Amino acid sequence: MRVITTLVSILTIGAASLLAQAPAPIHLTLQDAEALSLKNHPQVLAAQDVISAANQRAREARAAYYPELNGDTTGSQGNPQGRIGAGYLTDSRLFNRYGLGVTLNQLITDSGRTPNLVANARLRANASEQDYQATRYDVLVGVNNAYFGTLRSQALVRVAQETVATRQLLVNQVTALAENNLRSQLDVSFVSVNLAQAQLLLISAQNEVQRAFAELTRALGSDQPAMYDLVEEALPPSPPGDLEMLVAQAIQNRPELASLRLSLQAANKFEQAEKDLSYPTVSFLGVGGYMPYINQELSVPIPKEYEGVGVNVQIPIFNGHLFTARREEAHYRALEVDQRLRDRQQQIVRDVRAAWTTANTAYQRLDVTAQFLRQATLANDLAKGRYDLGLSSIVELTQAQLNVTQAEIENLSAKYDYQSQYATLQYTIGGLR
Repeated sequence: MRVITTLVSILTIGAASLLAQAPAPIHLTLQDAEALSLKNHPQVLAAQDVISAANQRAREARAAYYPELNGDTTGSQGNPQGRIGAGYLTDSRLFNRYGLGVTLNQLITDSGRTPNLVANARLRANASEQDYQATRYDVLVGVNNAYFGTLRSQALVRVAQETVATRQLLVNQVTALAENNLRSQLDVSFVSVNLAQAQLLLISAQNEVQRAFAELTRALGSDQPAMYDLVEEALPPSPPGDLEMLVAQAIQNRPELASLRLSLQAANKFEQAEKDLSYPTVSFLGVGGYMPYINQELSVPIPKEYEGVGVNVQIPIFNGHLFTARREEAHYRALEVDQRLRDRQQQIVRDVRAAWTTANTAYQRLDVTAQFLRQATLANDLAKGRYDLGLSSIVELTQAQLNVTQAEIENLSAKYDYQSQYATLQYTIGGLR
């Protein structure tokens, strides 16, 4: 007995120590969850990086407006009277020298190509900002669904625990009555089966809670699993009655459509820029420098300082239809974006109509399931009273208990399903912030 007492004491102390070491659940509201997801989720952070990269591409396009200035240092060795005789058409002389200088190249005009490229880059940067908003919406609706899904799973565990406790109490009562020959062993078998079903429901519900927490952790953008103490949210209002107003709101507010509209404008600007390739380009050129060392044995003296300026006009004449093909490619890319915009708009209209119908159905289920629970509870009370008086069989009572459990599950599911569906409806119309 001393050994057993000692082992029990050790196990008790160990269990208490483990409980003391277990981290406390993190208190979390829906607003906190949304803020955490927008701060930590890798999709949101990646979308921010895309915006930064797109802004740099706009700077790259604007670089053509500024002069290009390069420094040069050159040394050479050659026979003084030699000439380059092969390769490009040239008669440059060979001689020993060492020089320092700069070259300046400034675009004067390329017939509007650079302004169109800059406009294209700016529009694409703006489109990436709308893509970032769309990513935020995706993350937010995911957090809402995971949040309400976790609340539903926790509520289901509570229902399962209450069901196990209620049915365990009934098993104890019927077993005691059977031992005194007031009830049959068949009654004991029926209530025992009911208890086993409740225990299976509890195991399944506990597993669902763990899965829901994993999903919530992912939605929050967290790398480490954690337990959360979630705060219940008030039921949202009924879905708006004007469906066409919601469709118009979605077309106006959805960032995906705004991004595609900007992408279409950018594609049109790029098409115009490709057309401008066929027009002349005018550039200013300038060079200047100093040669501290020159071979003085040359027949013609060369000054140590040098400078020169020029203007170059490049007129495209023929390049194997390259510019024509590029212009046509840009045209078809713009047509592709236009069709993608049209397709996405049709998808969003479909999603709004489907989400509105689903939200209305979920809203209607609230009253039906509440009535179902009231009637099932009343029927269970009546069945329990009839069974206690010996006016009904155990089958009637166990069936009434099953109905109560089902009604409780349906009722809590209706609540959280409606909260989730309402968030999805807000997502489809661009109402999440």
